[in-house]
Amino acid sequence: MLEKMYLLGFAEGGWGTALLGAAAVTLFLSVLGFLLGAVFGALGASGGLSSTRIPRSLASAYGTIFRGVPDLLTIYLFYYGGSVALTAIARSFGSEDFVGLPSLATGILAMGIISGAYQAEVYRGAYLAVEPGQFDAAKALALSRMQMLRFVIIPQLLRHAIPGLSNVWQLVLKDSALISVIGLVELMRQAQVAAGSTREPFLFYLAAASLYFVIAGITGQVFRVAEDRASRGLAHR
Repeated sequence: MLEKMYLLGFAEGGWGTALLGAAAVTLFLSVLGFLLGAVFGALGASGGLSSTRIPRSLASAYGTIFRGVPDLLTIYLFYYGGSVALTAIARSFGSEDFVGLPSLATGILAMGIISGAYQAEVYRGAYLAVEPGQFDAAKALALSRMQMLRFVIIPQLLRHAIPGLSNVWQLVLKDSALISVIGLVELMRQAQVAAGSTREPFLFYLAAASLYFVIAGITGQVFRVAEDRASRGLAHR
């Protein structure tokens, strides 16, 4: 094993640069998928908290579908279904070529919709965890709805939501490896290519696991710092 470590280097014949580049793609995909998921999650939570039946039903259906369907199947449906739709549109204009969706864009969209289904429940639970008296106090100060959300509710909502969002982030980071099935060369796919080329699967899969661990550790620390900042001024028991 030790004599094969040069394969992870950055000199000629080493795969270090390719692995780090693929790790950057994984991080980019995960961050954008998570941020897009925050948008879908906020919309889903808003619908779930609505007093109107239709938004509640739509939010419930969204969460049930994308938390219940396997993530890999969702990725396949978006990629191949979207490609079929684009091809049909192109053929209506006279084209005879197959039009495929970009792997990165499809991966970001799929990760966003999947993570949004989980984030919606995190936001909804965090909103319900805010003390009802906070709403009454904001109304007593004659704050508008936007002012109440910005200065009173959202800061407290985030304090309750950050631990759950940290768990969703870890889910997104791990699920990013599934995007390799539609042709994106991220960390898992690059490790697979390197393993096949060198016939050293254990070495490269171990290297990939180490890089995932580093990414998870650093980003996990970011969430812990954010949680500490959101909890400033509170008495810890």
